Amino acid sequence: MSHINIEIKAKTSRATEIRNILKQNKAKFIGLDHQIDTYFKVQNGRLKLREGNIENHLIYYERGNQKGPKQSKVSLFNTSSKSPLKDMLRKAIDILAVVDKKREIYFIDNVKFHIDKVKGLGNFIEIEAIDKTRKIGKKKLLEQCNYYIKLFGIKNADLLSNSYSDLLLRN
Repeated sequence: MSHINIEIKAKTSRATEIRNILKQNKAKFIGLDHQIDTYFKVQNGRLKLREGNIENHLIYYERGNQKGPKQSKVSLFNTSSKSPLKDMLRKAIDILAVVDKKREIYFIDNVKFHIDKVKGLGNFIEIEAIDKTRKIGKKKLLEQCNYYIKLFGIKNADLLSNSYSDLLLRN
């Protein structure tokens, strides 16, 4: 399954405030997921295997490294927590980085929110306006993303351009 996202990632010290805003706006809490994302060295885009207690996917995505809302082209392949896929991938492709995080997952309509605590990096908020049907359009996704940036009071200085794997590799 492939889809388009407009998304942001930002450092935050205001997880409790953001959580309260999500609750006030009747966000659906999906749960707390302990996720291990294994990034593999690939020539184009990014390839990661997500292993969690809620989400388990092989994810390929293409996204530029820029601050603020950016488009991602995402392809997901559903896996299971007991899948032999990680072993197979490790035998065929070098590992680039491993990201260990605790992620709170929320939804409001087609917009997904993550409040993340990433081992070795700190606390983050992610907003993903998702168009799985290709009927919403980039303009509306961008409007949704910007709306929640303002609602949460996210400052430009807190916006990140890179993935967690990039940040870990820099440290």
